[in-house]
Amino acid sequence: MTASTPARRLLIVGPPGAGKGTQAERIVEKLGVPAISTGDIFRASVSNETELGVLAKSYMDKGEYVPDSVTNEMVESRLAEDDAANGFLLDGYPRTVAQVEALDGILEKLGVALDAVILLDVDSEAIVQRLLQRGKEQGRSDDNEETIRRRIDVYGEQTTPLIDIYDKRGLVKRVDGMKDIDAVTADILAALGA
Repeated sequence: MTASTPARRLLIVGPPGAGKGTQAERIVEKLGVPAISTGDIFRASVSNETELGVLAKSYMDKGEYVPDSVTNEMVESRLAEDDAANGFLLDGYPRTVAQVEALDGILEKLGVALDAVILLDVDSEAIVQRLLQRGKEQGRSDDNEETIRRRIDVYGEQTTPLIDIYDKRGLVKRVDGMKDIDAVTADILAALGA
């Protein structure tokens, strides 16, 4: 990445309700790269009944986690598509240290590397209130206080080790996710040199 080229191979992380989805949409529009969400990959693979989609659905139908091996293969297949050749924004992957190692291998095979990891820093209490409000507005049953607090705890347990890994590599760009949406977008794009 040179001074004139903005970071284009990205990962966005932050707790539930931090605004990742909103910011991802804005970043990919500005940079002209695809947003790659594992949730979207699962849904597309399942609806297109790909070999991996059928396999993933067999786990999902039993209420089980889709194993890393299947998730990694789906991500590898998606990153190899033409639209991701000049960059991408990963959301929801990697979620484990094993997936970080798998992603390193996938990117190495593709001859590229991550440019940056965008970390949306937010206050847990503010997130709880934000998600409770969203739950009321959208009628989402998963946005109750106990579930929200559990999701934030799980995020912290799972994501802290990943952030430590990427921090050691000098890739983490911390952005204050408590500002208004436009200010957060501006701060992210500035951090990426875009």
